[in-house]
Amino acid sequence: MEVNIQQAKEQVKNAIRAYFTKDARGEYVIPVHKQRPVLLMGPPGVGKTAIMEQVAGELGVGLVSYSMTHHTRQSALGLPFIKEEEFKGYRYSVSEYTMSEIIGSIYRLMKETGVREGVLFLDEINCVSETLAPCMLQFLQYKVFGQHRIPDGWIVVTAGNPPEYNKSVRDFDIVTWDRLKRIDIEPDYDTWRKYASSRGVHASVLTYLASRKKDFYSIESTVDGRHFVTARGWDDLSEMIALYEQNDIKVDELLIGQYIQNPKVAKNFAIYYDLFNMYRKDYRVPEILEGNAGEEVLFRAQRAALDERVSFLGLLFDAVTSQLRECCEQEKLMDRLTSLLREIKGEMDAGNPAEILEKHITGEQSEVDRRSKASSLSGDDRKAMLEVIGELEKYRAQVIKSGAKEGAEAFPIVKKGFGECLDRLKESVKRGERYLENAFTFCEEAFGSGDEILIFVTELTVNYYTARFIGHYGCDKYYLHNSELQFAERQLELEEQVRALDREL
Repeated sequence: MEVNIQQAKEQVKNAIRAYFTKDARGEYVIPVHKQRPVLLMGPPGVGKTAIMEQVAGELGVGLVSYSMTHHTRQSALGLPFIKEEEFKGYRYSVSEYTMSEIIGSIYRLMKETGVREGVLFLDEINCVSETLAPCMLQFLQYKVFGQHRIPDGWIVVTAGNPPEYNKSVRDFDIVTWDRLKRIDIEPDYDTWRKYASSRGVHASVLTYLASRKKDFYSIESTVDGRHFVTARGWDDLSEMIALYEQNDIKVDELLIGQYIQNPKVAKNFAIYYDLFNMYRKDYRVPEILEGNAGEEVLFRAQRAALDERVSFLGLLFDAVTSQLRECCEQEKLMDRLTSLLREIKGEMDAGNPAEILEKHITGEQSEVDRRSKASSLSGDDRKAMLEVIGELEKYRAQVIKSGAKEGAEAFPIVKKGFGECLDRLKESVKRGERYLENAFTFCEEAFGSGDEILIFVTELTVNYYTARFIGHYGCDKYYLHNSELQFAERQLELEEQVRALDREL
């Protein structure tokens, strides 16, 4: 049974939680040698590696990754050496092996970071060389490379491509398959769309694929060779488009073709990107969100064709999401600062205020470094922690400048800085509320009760940041239109039930 990438991610997380379950004595309920390695089987570029990075960050466990196509028998198994043994007075030589580079990297990570539990992720597992294949099969069955077993607290997750995508794929025997926990993954646009909108994938990519889902993922053989488009390609292209725009570099078909390796799709997207930029210029979304859209913009939206309306909605949603995401990130900063300042306040009563702030700055930076080395720090968490460090450094500089030597003098300075941070959050929330209100108002005036506003509501519902913001601060127009959407969906369900009943009768 095939699953989408989100379902696969949940399956991996559940397996990790289960394998890390301990009994009353603190022993793993399922011993390491009995824990089936997870095998993610799916086409290239579908997101197998990405979900492992997300899983490690969300669960706070270590991650060691290797691509097995880069390894030889020696690097995986270890180098042989001769060791002298003795038995009943008889001395003899035996071959032993140094520790595998792969196993050694786990111990090195544990030593450097203090992380005791994690995931060993082996990519391209079914594309190993002929000389390495027997060692790999032994490892999958017994968790051992040569004489060295992976340490307790570390589970194995592997990934591979089906043979139709890779000529070097090596098939496993039934004995090996029977020791694996296999998860087959298929490309799924709707699942990727939810991930992409929450991760800030460029609006031009999202709106292009919204009406051209067939271009999301494809691999085909032609007389000119293999042409392909993958989820990874769209992700990487999106990031490059944002950087090109930031640096005022022209995005053209040559750039697009470096990531979207299907000439027809690359050309179509290049044409669309130019059109998208025209819409971005003509519709003046920032003015709409501030409630200053002119009659000319409203008139154009009312008479726009469907493709243009979808592109406009993408621009509008992208701008709203950017602001609401900023609010959610500032909330995260405030939560961490609040917790830290409670500790700092108590410590300042008995020590040098600047030194105490420096201690917490060093502690936060050490945690960032430790979790980064362990690959257990998500991008969002890293950004939040660095912003906390920035705030603490600012408070420390202000305390030093004031000459305060005691907590009674220093903490009001820190509290003032915290208050300014809180004011920025409040202002950001007000801006977010204003943007939402004005976006809904414009959509109502431009599209009435048409499908466009329901599309906008749906996007707000499935996006993590917009849903979180609305859950915290509310939005009357969202609740109104969401109720209408739910009513319409329920009506369609009832009509389908009636049709099904008619067919049965």
